[in-house]
Amino acid sequence: MTDDTAATSEPLDGSVEPPARKLGGVKVVGILGIIAGILLIVVGIVAWIAVSTQLREENITVADDAMAFQGAQVAGPFTAYVQAEVIQQHALEMADGQTYAELPMDDPVRATVMDASFLRASLFTSVVSFGVAAFAIGMGILSILFGWALHRLAVAPVVVRRATVVP
Repeated sequence: MTDDTAATSEPLDGSVEPPARKLGGVKVVGILGIIAGILLIVVGIVAWIAVSTQLREENITVADDAMAFQGAQVAGPFTAYVQAEVIQQHALEMADGQTYAELPMDDPVRATVMDASFLRASLFTSVVSFGVAAFAIGMGILSILFGWALHRLAVAPVVVRRATVVP
Protein backbone atom coordinates (compact mmCIF):
# COMPACT_ATOMS: atom_id res chain seq x y z
CA MET A 1 0.00 0.00 0.00
CA THR A 2 1.15 3.51 -0.68
CA ASP A 3 0.86 6.51 1.60
CA ASP A 4 -1.60 8.12 -0.87
CA THR A 5 -4.17 5.35 -0.53
CA ALA A 6 -6.02 4.42 2.57
CA ALA A 7 -7.54 1.00 3.01
CA THR A 8 -10.42 0.25 5.32
CA SER A 9 -10.69 -2.72 7.56
CA GLU A 10 -12.77 -3.83 10.51
CA PRO A 11 -11.62 -2.70 13.92
CA LEU A 12 -9.57 -5.20 15.79
CA ASP A 13 -11.82 -5.08 18.85
CA GLY A 14 -14.95 -6.02 16.75
CA SER A 15 -17.08 -3.21 18.19
CA VAL A 16 -20.61 -2.80 16.79
CA GLU A 17 -22.52 0.46 16.90
CA PRO A 18 -26.27 0.95 16.62
CA PRO A 19 -27.56 2.77 13.51
CA ALA A 20 -27.38 6.57 13.65
CA ARG A 21 -31.08 7.03 12.79
CA LYS A 22 -34.15 5.61 14.45
CA LEU A 23 -36.43 3.59 12.16
CA GLY A 24 -39.69 4.11 14.03
CA GLY A 25 -41.11 6.26 11.23
CA VAL A 26 -40.54 3.53 8.67
CA LYS A 27 -42.25 1.06 10.97
CA VAL A 28 -45.26 3.37 11.32
CA VAL A 29 -45.48 3.88 7.55
CA GLY A 30 -45.42 0.12 7.10
CA ILE A 31 -48.26 -0.35 9.56
CA LEU A 32 -50.26 2.46 7.92
CA GLY A 33 -49.71 0.81 4.53
CA ILE A 34 -51.09 -2.46 5.85
CA ILE A 35 -54.12 -0.72 7.37
CA ALA A 36 -54.75 1.26 4.17
CA GLY A 37 -54.49 -1.95 2.16
CA ILE A 38 -57.06 -3.69 4.32
CA LEU A 39 -59.42 -0.71 3.96
CA LEU A 40 -58.97 -0.64 0.18
CA ILE A 41 -59.79 -4.33 -0.07
CA VAL A 42 -62.89 -3.96 2.12
CA VAL A 43 -64.14 -0.91 0.18
CA GLY A 44 -63.49 -2.67 -3.14
CA ILE A 45 -65.43 -5.75 -2.06
CA VAL A 46 -68.32 -3.65 -0.72
CA ALA A 47 -68.50 -1.68 -3.99
CA TRP A 48 -68.41 -4.88 -6.08
CA ILE A 49 -71.22 -6.43 -4.02
CA ALA A 50 -73.31 -3.22 -4.12
CA VAL A 51 -73.11 -2.88 -7.92
CA SER A 52 -73.74 -6.59 -8.43
CA THR A 53 -76.75 -6.51 -6.11
CA GLN A 54 -78.25 -3.48 -7.87
CA LEU A 55 -77.80 -5.12 -11.26
CA ARG A 56 -79.47 -8.34 -10.05
CA GLU A 57 -82.43 -6.35 -8.71
CA GLU A 58 -83.04 -4.98 -12.21
CA ASN A 59 -83.75 -8.55 -13.39
CA ILE A 60 -82.00 -8.05 -16.73
CA THR A 61 -81.38 -11.20 -18.74
CA VAL A 62 -78.75 -11.32 -21.48
CA ALA A 63 -80.47 -11.57 -24.86
CA ASP A 64 -80.46 -14.86 -26.76
CA ASP A 65 -78.61 -13.28 -29.70
CA ALA A 66 -75.72 -12.02 -27.55
CA MET A 67 -72.16 -13.12 -28.34
CA ALA A 68 -71.94 -14.86 -24.93
CA PHE A 69 -73.83 -15.50 -21.68
CA GLN A 70 -77.20 -15.91 -23.46
CA GLY A 71 -80.03 -16.22 -20.93
CA ALA A 72 -77.80 -15.36 -17.95
CA GLN A 73 -78.84 -12.73 -15.44
CA VAL A 74 -76.85 -9.50 -15.68
CA ALA A 75 -74.94 -9.37 -12.39
CA GLY A 76 -71.29 -8.80 -13.26
CA PRO A 77 -69.01 -6.83 -15.55
CA PHE A 78 -68.98 -9.35 -18.40
CA THR A 79 -72.72 -9.89 -18.58
CA ALA A 80 -73.32 -6.12 -18.32
CA TYR A 81 -70.91 -5.44 -21.18
CA VAL A 82 -72.39 -8.13 -23.41
CA GLN A 83 -75.94 -6.91 -22.78
CA ALA A 84 -74.92 -3.30 -23.55
CA GLU A 85 -73.52 -4.46 -26.90
CA VAL A 86 -76.74 -6.32 -27.72
CA ILE A 87 -78.80 -3.24 -26.89
CA GLN A 88 -76.70 -1.21 -29.32
CA GLN A 89 -77.08 -3.84 -32.01
CA HIS A 90 -80.88 -3.88 -31.60
CA ALA A 91 -81.10 -0.08 -31.56
CA LEU A 92 -79.05 0.24 -34.74
CA GLU A 93 -81.22 -2.38 -36.46
CA MET A 94 -84.38 -0.46 -35.49
CA ALA A 95 -82.91 2.83 -36.73
CA ASP A 96 -81.46 1.44 -39.98
CA GLY A 97 -77.90 1.90 -38.71
CA GLN A 98 -78.39 5.45 -37.45
CA THR A 99 -77.57 6.59 -33.93
CA TYR A 100 -79.79 8.77 -31.78
CA ALA A 101 -77.94 11.91 -32.88
CA GLU A 102 -78.29 10.99 -36.56
CA LEU A 103 -82.05 10.36 -36.51
CA PRO A 104 -84.42 13.18 -37.50
CA MET A 105 -86.22 14.85 -34.59
CA ASP A 106 -89.63 13.65 -35.79
CA ASP A 107 -88.61 10.01 -36.27
CA PRO A 108 -90.82 7.83 -34.01
CA VAL A 109 -87.89 5.42 -33.42
CA ARG A 110 -85.75 8.19 -31.93
CA ALA A 111 -87.22 7.87 -28.41
CA THR A 112 -86.57 4.12 -28.35
CA VAL A 113 -83.00 4.62 -29.58
CA MET A 114 -82.54 7.28 -26.90
CA ASP A 115 -83.73 4.83 -24.22
CA ALA A 116 -81.33 2.22 -25.59
CA SER A 117 -78.51 4.74 -25.38
CA PHE A 118 -79.35 5.50 -21.74
CA LEU A 119 -79.51 1.79 -20.89
CA ARG A 120 -76.13 1.19 -22.52
CA ALA A 121 -74.61 4.10 -20.60
CA SER A 122 -75.97 2.68 -17.33
CA LEU A 123 -74.59 -0.77 -18.07
CA PHE A 124 -71.21 0.65 -19.05
CA THR A 125 -71.18 2.67 -15.81
CA SER A 126 -71.59 -0.57 -13.89
CA VAL A 127 -68.74 -2.12 -15.91
CA VAL A 128 -66.51 0.82 -14.94
CA SER A 129 -67.63 0.48 -11.30
CA PHE A 130 -66.58 -3.16 -11.29
CA GLY A 131 -63.23 -2.09 -12.73
CA VAL A 132 -62.71 0.54 -10.04
CA ALA A 133 -63.63 -1.98 -7.33
CA ALA A 134 -61.15 -4.51 -8.75
CA PHE A 135 -58.49 -1.79 -8.95
CA ALA A 136 -59.09 -0.86 -5.29
CA ILE A 137 -58.74 -4.51 -4.27
CA GLY A 138 -55.53 -4.86 -6.28
CA MET A 139 -54.06 -1.67 -4.82
CA GLY A 140 -55.04 -2.88 -1.36
CA ILE A 141 -53.09 -6.08 -1.89
CA LEU A 142 -50.06 -4.11 -3.11
CA SER A 143 -50.34 -1.71 -0.18
CA ILE A 144 -50.36 -4.61 2.27
CA LEU A 145 -47.31 -6.16 0.60
CA PHE A 146 -45.38 -2.86 0.58
CA GLY A 147 -46.42 -2.09 4.15
CA TRP A 148 -45.33 -5.53 5.30
CA ALA A 149 -41.98 -5.13 3.51
CA LEU A 150 -41.37 -1.70 5.09
CA HIS A 151 -42.32 -2.99 8.51
CA ARG A 152 -39.97 -5.97 8.14
CA LEU A 153 -37.13 -3.71 7.03
CA ALA A 154 -37.66 -1.44 10.01
CA VAL A 155 -37.46 -4.26 12.52
CA ALA A 156 -34.60 -6.14 10.84
CA PRO A 157 -31.38 -6.01 12.81
CA VAL A 158 -28.98 -3.47 11.43
CA VAL A 159 -25.27 -3.74 12.18
CA VAL A 160 -23.08 -0.78 11.51
CA ARG A 161 -19.36 -1.29 11.90
CA ARG A 162 -17.10 1.65 12.10
CA ALA A 163 -14.40 1.43 9.49
CA THR A 164 -10.90 2.28 10.49
CA VAL A 165 -8.32 3.76 8.20
CA VAL A 166 -5.09 1.84 7.95
CA PRO A 167 -2.16 4.02 6.92
